[in-house]
Amino acid sequence: MSRVCVITGGSFGIGRAVVERFLEQGYQVFNLDLKPTDVVEDLSTYIQCDVSASDQVTRAVAQIKARVGRIDVLVSNAGVHFSATLEDTSDTEFERVMGINVKGAFYLLKAVLPMMKAQRSGSIVLVGSDQSLVAKKNAFVYNMSKAALASMAKTTALDYAAYGVRANIVCPGTIETPLYHQAIDRYCQRTGADAATVHADEAALQPIGRIGQPEEVAALIAFIASDEAKFITGSLQVIDGGYTTQ
Repeated sequence: MSRVCVITGGSFGIGRAVVERFLEQGYQVFNLDLKPTDVVEDLSTYIQCDVSASDQVTRAVAQIKARVGRIDVLVSNAGVHFSATLEDTSDTEFERVMGINVKGAFYLLKAVLPMMKAQRSGSIVLVGSDQSLVAKKNAFVYNMSKAALASMAKTTALDYAAYGVRANIVCPGTIETPLYHQAIDRYCQRTGADAATVHADEAALQPIGRIGQPEEVAALIAFIASDEAKFITGSLQVIDGGYTTQ
């Protein structure tokens, strides 16, 4: 029987790379996302799900339980970005970002943890950000949401270690995803800057001298989720080209 990996936001960017990585390792993968991916394999199943709606998350997890009866790896990856200071963050945007980034992870863990407790095993990986560790300008609510995920990983690790369940958070820095390019496009439209120049400037901010790739993050997630990392729990795993060491 194949091991089972459930991921949210697995259709694009880092999430898509995670789906591909776990499929390569022989997992049966369930992708909970608003839109489907073009990654089609016998062991990949797409379930349409808005993670900010608790009933949709509960229903999706129940569907997976009825079909395969277990979840070995859970990757909470779905998230949105929003750039603004505290004063420029509307109530609506605050609720949207926290609803997807924080409540979405909360609903997911709450639905899955009873299964992992019962099977007395499981690995949970939350996808945070370098902003789970440090602050950046003009990112008030996004920064808050990613810091909250770090706390969620640590407290879950402590509360469920006795059941054989591990919880960690992977914290990517600047990664070249569709979301990254959309953010650059919005910035250029707002300021008139040249996209190639902005991209080069972003690369120069990283001590390693380049932007990270989704496949690199997926490789770290796969390792943290694996039995090779079975003594690692409650940790913040940074993959940011050295950015947060500065």
